[in-house]
Formats: sequence, structure tokens, C-alpha cells
Amino acid sequence: QVQLVESGGGRVQAGGSLRLACAASGRTLWRLTVGWFRQAPGEEREFVAKVIRGVGNTDYADAVKGRFTISRDNAENTVFLQMDSLKPEDTAVYYCAARATASGDQYDYWGKGTQVTVSS
Repeated sequence: QVQLVESGGGRVQAGGSLRLACAASGRTLWRLTVGWFRQAPGEEREFVAKVIRGVGNTDYADAVKGRFTISRDNAENTVFLQMDSLKPEDTAVYYCAARATASGDQYDYWGKGTQVTVSS
């Protein structure tokens, strides 16, 4: 069993930055693929970024490339999402999710989410 807890959400002005954290328990972090997703009201959940189990290769949605950075701190069992140059369209509830495989689309564990609001 893996438990995930997100933190770091808040409200910022356009162009500002936030750093989200996803604290994991129940499994050694490097053995998990951890992804960030977001969902705005009335819209479908979308993929944001992921760090793949093992070495820790990363992947990003086109909408956030060059602005967001996902990183993994194995000592703290925490995955971070550094969000820079935030835009109003980044406003959403952000969720972290984890799976024990490097491939596939199914995530077995989900956090409860943290709100990110970007004002113009």
C-alpha cells in the first residue's frame, strides 16, 4: 500500500512560481513511477509530468515544458513539481499519483489533490 500527500498549492500572480510536493509512504520512492495530473472544474483530468521509476527519467506535457520541473528526493521520499512562469490556464487541482511500473497508463495510488490558482 502506498499513500500520497500533496502540499504546496496556493494562489499566485501570473508569472509567479509555486513548488508542489508529493510525500510518499509505504514504498521506496525510486521503485515508483510518480506522475502529476491536474483537473480544472468542468474539464477532464490531464497529465502534467512524471518521473519514472529507477534512474528517474522525466516526461512532461507540452503545455508545461520549459516551465515546470519534476524532481525526486529519495532521502525524503518526496516528489516535487517546481512550477515557474505560471499562467492563468494552469489553474487547477493538482494530484500526484504513483505506480510500481515504468510503463503503462494506469496509476494505482492517488493523493487527494492541492489547489493551484493563478490570477491575472
